[in-house]
Amino acid sequence: MTSEQHPQEDDLRIREMSIDDFPVVFHIGEDLFTSEYSPSMYRTWDEYEITTLYNSDSELCLVAEFNNEILGFALGTTVEKSNSAWKYGYLVWLGVKPGIQKGGVGGALFKEIKRRMREQGVRMIIIDTDADNEAGIRFFKKQGFGNPQEHVYMTLNLSRANRRKADRKP
Repeated sequence: MTSEQHPQEDDLRIREMSIDDFPVVFHIGEDLFTSEYSPSMYRTWDEYEITTLYNSDSELCLVAEFNNEILGFALGTTVEKSNSAWKYGYLVWLGVKPGIQKGGVGGALFKEIKRRMREQGVRMIIIDTDADNEAGIRFFKKQGFGNPQEHVYMTLNLSRANRRKADRKP
């Protein structure tokens, strides 16, 4: 599929991901979720992201297909907190192949995962993205998300800290 070909939402098939889809989903995510995409990302994209979510909430692991080609995916989960009547949905990853973004694939995936979460009794869906991800923030606002909150994530590279301490010792 070329970047000029954008399937219409009606032409897409949104379905639950199968184990056979793991390699394609992994490689799409690998192309998207790089350190250049988000140098301060606290979650990293690896094969465990797919397998962990698939093993816990397979009905919230979706792929979008067009002409038997996977164009994107959505991976989510639900969270129930003790002492709370609310059930939360967490859209952990949403990815669309480079070159066909803004073509409706992400919107169709989100629409289906939202429907499934609602059926499971979710009252609020939570997403997070890097504060510099302007395209992602625009996308989620278009889907109805609001109340953006900035979080501060800090890191301490222990290998550097240990080297500095070692350098100070006589």
